[in-house]
Amino acid sequence: MQAGGAAAMEPAPGPQEKYQLITRNLQEVLGEDKLMAILKERELKIYWGTATTGKPHVAYFVPMSKIADFLKAGCEVTILFADLHAYLDNMKAPWELLELRTRYYENVIKAVLESIGVPLEKLKFVQGTDYQLSKEYTLDVYRLSSMVTQHDAKKAGAEVVKEVEHPLLSGLLYPSLQALDEEYLKVDAQFGGVDQRKIFTFAEKDSKIDLLDRKEDVKKKLKKAFCEPGNVENNGVLSFIKHVLFPLKSEFVVLREEKWGGNKTYTAYEALEKDFAEQVVHPGDLKNSVEVALNKLLDPIREKFNSPELKKLTNAAYPDPSKAKPAEKGTKNSEPENVVPSRLDIRVGKVISVEKHPDADSLYVEKIDVGEPEPRTVVSGLVQFVPKEQLQDRLVVLLCNLKPQKMRGVESQGMVLCASSVGEPRLVEPLDPPAGCCAGERVYVEGYEGGQPDEELKPKKKVFEKLQADFRVSEDCVAQWKQRNFLTKLGRVSCKSLKGGSIS
Repeated sequence: MQAGGAAAMEPAPGPQEKYQLITRNLQEVLGEDKLMAILKERELKIYWGTATTGKPHVAYFVPMSKIADFLKAGCEVTILFADLHAYLDNMKAPWELLELRTRYYENVIKAVLESIGVPLEKLKFVQGTDYQLSKEYTLDVYRLSSMVTQHDAKKAGAEVVKEVEHPLLSGLLYPSLQALDEEYLKVDAQFGGVDQRKIFTFAEKDSKIDLLDRKEDVKKKLKKAFCEPGNVENNGVLSFIKHVLFPLKSEFVVLREEKWGGNKTYTAYEALEKDFAEQVVHPGDLKNSVEVALNKLLDPIREKFNSPELKKLTNAAYPDPSKAKPAEKGTKNSEPENVVPSRLDIRVGKVISVEKHPDADSLYVEKIDVGEPEPRTVVSGLVQFVPKEQLQDRLVVLLCNLKPQKMRGVESQGMVLCASSVGEPRLVEPLDPPAGCCAGERVYVEGYEGGQPDEELKPKKKVFEKLQADFRVSEDCVAQWKQRNFLTKLGRVSCKSLKGGSIS
């Protein structure tokens, strides 16, 4: 063996090293023995699919960083743009926009991969309808439908298709199509993405940062992200650092003023998590540091999409609803607005102070922590129903996306949801989140976990009022909408005693 040039070359990773790269930071790996057996014989063939629906957001850096791992491990990677799947999910993309959205996705995902240094020549991009509308594929779908039970298809579809009150048959078909993809793409395995598993939803739900957001929008959205001091279990900002920034950069720099210890570089995520848990690192410094690191990733994507061609594509694929031609009044075919509970931004709040309103004896002015950098000011008419000391430091359920409005001169930034008795005398009890909840945790209605709340409810639309008409307290004191329970990740939302009451 000669020295010199050959010695300087980095040796190719062996099967065990490849396995470590492929499986690191994954929540679950199925078929590990088969995976290792393939790696001992040849390179692994793997695909990742994404339905071309809403605009990709910063959570897409998570699967992209894993694709980078697959390529480092020598895998042959296919990215599938699942346009047909997008159409079959009844809450997603209309048929006439599928081609435009597929083109948008291809351009934006290529831009993301380029921003993190992934060579595109090692990837293959495939559009689902290129083969999913063929005669052979259609016959295989029929064959599969004669083998798969309705129970199994429904169970599989629950993870990937949005639940609605009246689900469509397409939701049962979706899992079968996905199962056939592996066969038609000639791959060994698939990498589950944002919709298949809940690994990556932290970035989607916690910040809603679009890949093309301006820097000022990134700052604004990160400021709102839940990042409670010392809380490492329910912290989307830390999760983004762990699953995106560390795998890409192998280090993370916390930026802070000299009086707070100056900048500190972490080369292991565990050390950062420990310092945050011990409150050595402040949430504000963590968010500011993520903002700087994230903008470095987004800058080349913004620059690429600043071209006239891609601006035109973006506007065509995602037309501004406000610029759509208004429907004529009284048109029978006009589609009704989709009023569902997921449009409400309901969160667990902790009351940190309660005072009487300076100009109204029947009103309290409360400061309520909902997981944001600053507590919200909330005005509520609870003086005659709940003593001040019973509100102080308790957990409540707060509707957060009502339009702020002044109540006797004090702006209220939310509504404390309460159960009310039906008859006289009127009794009122604030709803109780399950014990152990943290301020800022989302409250949702059973079956509507996946939807995104409106940024702000428009008063003229009366979305809350329409939904609130079906809010009730069950006979076992559980808060419900149309007999579906209000939930957090820890269980049901309830009240103390007002069974059968209303909720407002």
